[in-house]
This record gives sequence, C-alpha cells and structure tokens, in this order.
Amino acid sequence: MDNENQNGVSGSGCEILIPFNERKPIREIERNLIKKYRKKIWSKFIKAIKDYELISPGDKIGVAISGGKDSLLMAKLFQELKRHGQIEFELEFIALDPGYHEDIRKLLVENCEYLEIPVKIFDAGIFQVADKIASDYPCYMCARMRRGALYSRAQELGCNKISLGHHFNDVIETTMLNVLYSGNFKTMLPKLKASNFENMELIRPMYYIEETDIQKFIQSSGIWPLNCACMVAAKKIGNKRFEIKDLIEDFKQNFKNVDKSIFRAAQNVNMDGILGFEKSGEKYSFLDFYDEGLEIPKRD
Repeated sequence: MDNENQNGVSGSGCEILIPFNERKPIREIERNLIKKYRKKIWSKFIKAIKDYELISPGDKIGVAISGGKDSLLMAKLFQELKRHGQIEFELEFIALDPGYHEDIRKLLVENCEYLEIPVKIFDAGIFQVADKIASDYPCYMCARMRRGALYSRAQELGCNKISLGHHFNDVIETTMLNVLYSGNFKTMLPKLKASNFENMELIRPMYYIEETDIQKFIQSSGIWPLNCACMVAAKKIGNKRFEIKDLIEDFKQNFKNVDKSIFRAAQNVNMDGILGFEKSGEKYSFLDFYDEGLEIPKRD
C-alpha cells in the first residue's frame, strides 16, 4: 500500500449531510468556490499545494471520488485549478463501487453529472470482503482495500499521483487516535510515496480545509452527497474516530484553538524533549544521545 501505517485511523467518510438549500446552478456553485469561499476553501487548497509541493508540471493526478462531500469538493477544486492555474497537469476522476445499493450508485452518478465531473466508475465487491476478513472493524480493512484498488486503477490510467479528500479535521483526529489508542505520535501526512506501486504518490490537497467549511459549501450548493453507504459498518458500534471527533469538540469548549494546536504539534516536535522516536524502521531512545552516543543526522 503506502508508507503510512493507518492503524485504523483512515477517514471513514461516514457522514450524513442534509442540504439546507435547493440545488444551485453549476456555474453559481463554481463561482462561489472561487469568490464566496475563497478564504475558507480555495486559498487553503492553493496554500497546501504550494506549501507541500503537491503538484508538479506534467503530473497526471487520479482524483479519488467516493461521492461524499469531501471528494466532490476536491474534484471541483481541481477543475478550477486546471482552469485558472498556471501548472500544466492532467486529471482522471476515479470512483470505486465497493458494493453500493443501486440507489446509492445512482446518486453518485447523478451528482457527478450535475457537477460536470467526468468520473470513471469501477466495480469492486469490497464491502462484503472487508466484513468477512475483519468483521469487528470492517472500516479499516475497507479503507485499505479501497486504497489499493484506487492505486491500481490510477496506475492503469497512467497516473503518477492519486489525490484523497482528507481535510484538516481528519489530520488532527488521526493524530489524537494514534496518541490515545496506538501509543505513538504520528499524524496524517500531506503526501507520501506508495510502497507497493512504483512511481506512485498519494497527495492530500485539502489538508488545511476545515470540515465545517466543507459542510457549509455543500449545503449552500444544495448537493446531496453520499454517506458511507455501507450497511455492514452501520451495524457496528463504537467507531473510535467519531469518539475522537466528539472529544476534540469538548476540548474546544475550554481550550481556545485547541484543534490548531493539535495540528501544529506535528510541526513542532522538540527532539530534546521526547523519550524516543523511530526513523526508517529504526527505533531510538533519548539515552542514545544523552552522553556521547549517537548523533541525530543534521539537515544539509
């Protein structure tokens, strides 16, 4: 798959979102993305691409479409970037049908047609397989299988990158999940190289965009996105990601900007103040550096 061990922390995309407004004309939706939501969405999309060097001239990017609010927004952002940006790149919009009910698939198709997203849908019976392999927590296995299938399809289409719609809240929830349940400090990276797919890279251009702003955009546009659409997952109890989401919201009641602090923590790790760390599969203790031990490699 890729070099990031998910540890059950990949975004589930299982949300229920009811639009407040009637569906707006497609051209108005596109204008709003650039103008009305410029500060909260468009500028953050561009900033992440620049800060983390997510796109290079000549890239062919496979944009993963789940049909949820995040991926639909991401698709439109990429279309606007290609229309107005200065980087030459190509796009393929890729969706996997992991076993949707026919009405769910129909909604996916209708949304993409209305939003003028030329999606290519591939069939895969992932829901049932994931439940058989990992019945206690199928969401993790489903996410891994979908990731592998997306890499394969993107590679077949000549893509060198695949883009996922993980956003700011996914990043901080992943960080907290790893701290509280896995006992390590590890976050969701804005890009990483695939380990099992040669010359393939995963990017997350919505890294800075907050979920509430995504919800507002989708609701104001009148789009009905898919939720998780998995009846297997719907029967499971105790999704830890939802618990962490609620926990962070509780923290925000007493600690101003605590979500921003969680995000920045992964950018400000003080190597002189930790007990140990892991680099390229090798584990180190602070004792290795306490006297005259190993030296941490310095940056050129």
